[in-house]
Amino acid sequence: MKSEKSVPRLAASAPADWTSGLDDNSRFANVVMPHIDDAYRLARWLTGNSTDAEDVVQDASLRAFRAIRSFAGGSARAWVLSIVRNTAYSWLRKNRPAAVVTIDDLEAVELAQAKPGDPDTPTPEAALLAKIDAEQLRAAIAALPAPFRETLVLRDIEGLDYREIAQATEVPIGTVMSRLARARSRLAATLSTKSLE
Repeated sequence: MKSEKSVPRLAASAPADWTSGLDDNSRFANVVMPHIDDAYRLARWLTGNSTDAEDVVQDASLRAFRAIRSFAGGSARAWVLSIVRNTAYSWLRKNRPAAVVTIDDLEAVELAQAKPGDPDTPTPEAALLAKIDAEQLRAAIAALPAPFRETLVLRDIEGLDYREIAQATEVPIGTVMSRLARARSRLAATLSTKSLE
């Protein structure tokens, strides 16, 4: 009969390679499992369906387990969400027809971002969002094109910083910032139109 090894408790300030001495199951438990709820939320936003999100998270968990030895430290959350994102898009390509995504004029976004302002003053978008019913907000986010929706969810719902989003989505930080600005702008426009109705 095998004796059970206890998983050591790890300090928050552990070095980046703290998982190197653990077996695959322990590494998976320490690296992936703490972020499984975040993985499900991202998959839910990307697929728009809880059943499909569960399938995506299951597939992503399997991929993460197979690749657990390649995790070299850094942000485990960004690493896990990157796997979930890639799995979700593979799943969507396989199971859903492709949709056409249009991109607004980049200059308009850059001009909107160029206006300086007091960072503590709530933006008009933030004031509007505070007034909108949560269900309308969910529907408006779900209606965003996938690249904008995922960036908005990763930043404003999951709380990742720009660098972690760039790592998870495999795009430059400038693209992350642009997508986030466009997502927020489209979301505000959609919600302001609905509030006028």
